[in-house]
Amino acid sequence: MPATSRTPSLRRAVAAVAALPLLIGALASCGYGSQAPKETQVAAKGEKLSADQVRLGYFPNLTHATALVGHQEGIFQKELGGTRLQVSFFNAGPSAIEALNADSIDIGFIGPSPAINGFNKSKGKNLRIVGGSASGGVKLVVNPDKITSVADVKGKRIATPQHGNTQDVAFLNWVSEQGWKVDPQSGKGDVSVVRTDNKVAPDAYKSGSIDGAWVPEPTASKLVSEGAKVLLDESSLWPDEKFVITNIIVSQKFLKEHPDVVEAVLRGSVRTNAWINANPDKAKASANARLKELTGKPLGDEVIDSAWPSIRFTDDPLAATLKAQADHAVKAGLLEKPDLDGIYDLKPLNKVLKAEGKPAVADAGLGAE
Repeated sequence: MPATSRTPSLRRAVAAVAALPLLIGALASCGYGSQAPKETQVAAKGEKLSADQVRLGYFPNLTHATALVGHQEGIFQKELGGTRLQVSFFNAGPSAIEALNADSIDIGFIGPSPAINGFNKSKGKNLRIVGGSASGGVKLVVNPDKITSVADVKGKRIATPQHGNTQDVAFLNWVSEQGWKVDPQSGKGDVSVVRTDNKVAPDAYKSGSIDGAWVPEPTASKLVSEGAKVLLDESSLWPDEKFVITNIIVSQKFLKEHPDVVEAVLRGSVRTNAWINANPDKAKASANARLKELTGKPLGDEVIDSAWPSIRFTDDPLAATLKAQADHAVKAGLLEKPDLDGIYDLKPLNKVLKAEGKPAVADAGLGAE
């Protein structure tokens, strides 16, 4: 059944879950990377806030471009004034959550699934989602010699980045809506789901070991550069073509002790997103320059020019889509029903948005009291 024939209720419910887009740099084969080296940025001139420093974590990938650009352009540090910005880079969501739990970082840019899992496992005590960052940037790309329609996906080998991650659950949900059956643990069934690290997906495609992939950018565009074709953009499955791919989280302890610092980082994020959206070409170049510094090699023009337009940078955490994706992770058998009450605290963000003359955002009934 083509995606365009989905009912509105199914479109609202579609699952986009949780883990992370392309992790440029070393990834462990299971997708659980280790913490990368830290970089300390010298504090800008100005009055110090309530903390001497804030430790920020993010990933070197395009769906974290708010962090890439905000760091590269010095926007975060400008808002922090005399409070020093220390940055850590991570290869996967679990290591970032571990760092937050271990008090090694204070604030992080992260996908929705690690945020849900971290909140759920700590029984709601370790983190809050305090802002949005990005939407979209996920596509089903396929070998055009083997797949020319949705119906052709049945019986093929389709890669997702990691068992239970954002794209894995989204694909399993989509498969279910086609009326096909797949065991969520083994990936075997009417479609073979091949869990493949994003960094090796292009080689897997070239070797013929996969027939396509449901993956984030820039992996999707890297596969296209190898001859794959886009069969489906996941954004087309969502109301208003929006779904959360990157959130901003903070440790509850840091939020309680240093609300002014959290507000400064959120103000930096809001102003970075505004700059990105007003200057897309400059922002794309800035993000790629940061990637070059982090990985030693920028993305090629063909890849980044294809990937960039599919990502939307937004302050709204799109809470209703996180709620839907959690429901579908449960439906897929990959997550026990979580209690997400209190996962959001959007008061600091809405304070920043009001000061910037922007509308408030909602928490879908999952806000902290």
